[in-house]
Amino acid sequence: MSIKHTFKATVNWEINDGESTQNPRTFSINHEVIIDNKATPLNVSAAKTFRGDDSLYNPEDLLLSALTSCHMMSYLYVCSQNNIEVLSYTDDAEGDLKVNVSGSGSFKTVRLKPVVTIKDINQKELALRLHKEANSLCFIANSCNFPITHKALILVK
Repeated sequence: MSIKHTFKATVNWEINDGESTQNPRTFSINHEVIIDNKATPLNVSAAKTFRGDDSLYNPEDLLLSALTSCHMMSYLYVCSQNNIEVLSYTDDAEGDLKVNVSGSGSFKTVRLKPVVTIKDINQKELALRLHKEANSLCFIANSCNFPITHKALILVK
């Protein structure tokens, strides 16, 4: 039996005084994203490469952060199922976006590079293998149409 969950987001954008959408290079694309039942809106723009405000989040940042965050939560879940005590988790993820001549584009690959510290040295190999299981459970990874690789490092403290 499957269960359906619905998530909601609202995007708000408005033209600034003196700007016009007749030329795509002359108006701000900064906008606000409001997530249902969340206290703080996200201030979003395009990546600097696409004439956005580099100090704000962009959709590509948000996709990558959703993927690495979901993988971490799935990984912590499978570790708990296997009685592995995780002490810390860090991931410096990277994603490659290819932009076509037409202006369309897509992510071609994402590399997750988690560094996980666990308590028991005897569980090191299992902790490493569980990244594959975590990836198969991750909702975001299951929604992506590009390869996601894992170069995990397990430390023991």
